[in-house]
Amino acid sequence: MSGHAGRQMTSDSLVIRAAAGTERLRLQALQWRAALMLDEYRKALLAHPDAVELPVEHITQGRTLVAERNSVLAGFAVVLPRDDGDADLDGLFVEPAMWRQGIGTQLTRAAESLAASRGAKYLHVVAHPGALAFYAACGFAPVGETQTRFAIGLAMSKPIRAASA
Repeated sequence: MSGHAGRQMTSDSLVIRAAAGTERLRLQALQWRAALMLDEYRKALLAHPDAVELPVEHITQGRTLVAERNSVLAGFAVVLPRDDGDADLDGLFVEPAMWRQGIGTQLTRAAESLAASRGAKYLHVVAHPGALAFYAACGFAPVGETQTRFAIGLAMSKPIRAASA
C-alpha cells in the first residue's frame, strides 16, 4: 500500500482510510450485519446489544480504519494500544456481501501498519473459532485462550514486519 492524500490505496481499488466521526452509526450497523452472521453468537448479541458499540473515541483518536470499494463501505478495523506497548486488533468487520474478497486481509495489513506507526512490535487479536484459519493466514500464531464476554476465544499474536513501519 502507498499513502495517497491521507488514503492508502491497495492494488484492487480498495481504499483504506481513517474513519470519520460522522460514520460511527454506519460502522456499527455494518458490525451488526457481520456479527449476526455468526449463528453461535446471535442469541447472546441480541440479548446484549451494547456488545456492538463503537466508542466515538476509537474514531476521534485515529484508531479506526475504514475500507471502501468504489466509495461503498466495505469494512473496518479498530486498533487499540496495550499497556505493554503492543497493539490489539480489537475489531475487524467486513460487510457480509463482500466476504472472501481480500478486504479483511487488507484491513489487517493496514491495522499492522497503524500499530507499527505507533511503536507496537506485536499485533494481538482474540479470534473466534470460525476466524482461526483467516488469522493464521495473516501470520498470527496462537498464544493461549482467553475468556471473552460470550465464549472462550483463542489469543493470537504476530510480530509486526519491519516493512509495515
